[in-house]
Amino acid sequence: MAYLLLALAAIFWGGNYVAGHILVQYINPYALSLIRWGLTTLLMFCLYWKSVKKEWGFLVEHTGMNALYAFLGQVSFPLSLYVGLQYTSALNAAIYISSTPCIVLLINALFFREKISARNMAGVFISTAGVIYLAISNVGEGGGFSRFGIGDILTIISALSWAFYCALLRLKDRRVTNTAFVGFSSLLGTIILIPIYLLYVTLSGNHSVFVSTPSLLPALGALYLVIFPSWLSYVFWNKGVSMIGTTRSEIFTHLIPLSGGLLSILLLGDKLHFYHIVSLVLIIAGIACCSVRQVKTAIAIADKKG
Repeated sequence: MAYLLLALAAIFWGGNYVAGHILVQYINPYALSLIRWGLTTLLMFCLYWKSVKKEWGFLVEHTGMNALYAFLGQVSFPLSLYVGLQYTSALNAAIYISSTPCIVLLINALFFREKISARNMAGVFISTAGVIYLAISNVGEGGGFSRFGIGDILTIISALSWAFYCALLRLKDRRVTNTAFVGFSSLLGTIILIPIYLLYVTLSGNHSVFVSTPSLLPALGALYLVIFPSWLSYVFWNKGVSMIGTTRSEIFTHLIPLSGGLLSILLLGDKLHFYHIVSLVLIIAGIACCSVRQVKTAIAIADKKG
């Protein structure tokens, strides 16, 4: 179950790159982030109000740590991505996010003294090879990389924010359910985004929410961001991480650039190539390498109970 939840979360986030790249052509990225998390907060509180109310004392008890989670996961990660996507390609951004498993391994080793097994390292390298192969193949097909600039720096910051968010999830209060945690984080993220948006408006003098003439497309795109990458992905991801840990979970990040590419084929009319299939095989092999030990352990425990 954990692997399914993590895979779905990664696939929904892959769509976030496609949707984000399209939406920043219509909506100011600062306004987009505020709208996304404001609506997500309303949705989460409507669906899970009983859980949030019941666990409110636990949530506010660690407001500082929860604010850090919100800043990393709901503010820095998506906002730097949306702003960066104005200056670099979705391909570049997806490739940068694929580096987070290696960053998480390093964070876990340096800050939490976690021993990294050879199997996990092999899984990261194999799946990374799949992502690199995908990138090289895209370049060969004429997709290319934008010249390194502010967009690349911002999307790298986005990847770093996500890596620290995932690595620090081990410190989350285990008394708090995943739904209440995401709802409270969404609320804190929205509160943090309000002064950021107002500061942007003040400094830039740009009071317009829309970059171009609004239409049905940005409305549908914003709805996708609220339901899938915001609500379901964060709930699924937090649940999956709580079940198998941060190290094994992070390997599923490699599904983000792959799913983003496949969604662009389905939604934007891009062609499916042989290198997509090769990348898929390598990425799945890497995930299997990191997951097989966990599966064997679960089977052994079940046998003992039987």
